[in-house]
Amino acid sequence: MDSFEINKIVAAVLMVALLIIGISKISDIVFHVEKPETPSYAVEVEQVASSSISEVKPTDDKIDIAALLAMGEVSHGEKVFKKCAACHSIVKDGKNNIGPALYNVVGRKVGIISDYKYSKALSGYEKEWTFEELNGYLIKPAKWIKGTKMAFAGLRKEKDRASVIKYLNQNSDNPLPLP
Repeated sequence: MDSFEINKIVAAVLMVALLIIGISKISDIVFHVEKPETPSYAVEVEQVASSSISEVKPTDDKIDIAALLAMGEVSHGEKVFKKCAACHSIVKDGKNNIGPALYNVVGRKVGIISDYKYSKALSGYEKEWTFEELNGYLIKPAKWIKGTKMAFAGLRKEKDRASVIKYLNQNSDNPLPLP
């Protein structure tokens, strides 16, 4: 290719660029729109202070656990627990499955069954499975205790959570008194 051909190609590219810029400028002149001095409506946006998600638990609001547990029924909890039974055993002296055995879980320290391999998050969690702790965990386990191996989506309905907690409490050698 000789230099004359290259000059024609460069000239064509420049001409297209100038044509696009020229049409843009002409359309701005022909279709000139003035912005109003005051907007016809204002969008109010509430400013929220940013905070780290890891610092805030999903349910920092104090829950009236007595009122929550009043919603639940043990028989309903037994039905809802069938979702859990795929991974957990609830019988006395039951063996661990994919998840640990849950007999005597209410009131027990988190992550203490010796023959089950807990995640680091659960084995280092220095609390007991109280009614409140179980409620928070059952909402969405992965959010309540970051790093847990439990891949369960959680129980959104309060009645379901309350019923499962009552059912777990009943399946114990010494059920705790309900608040």
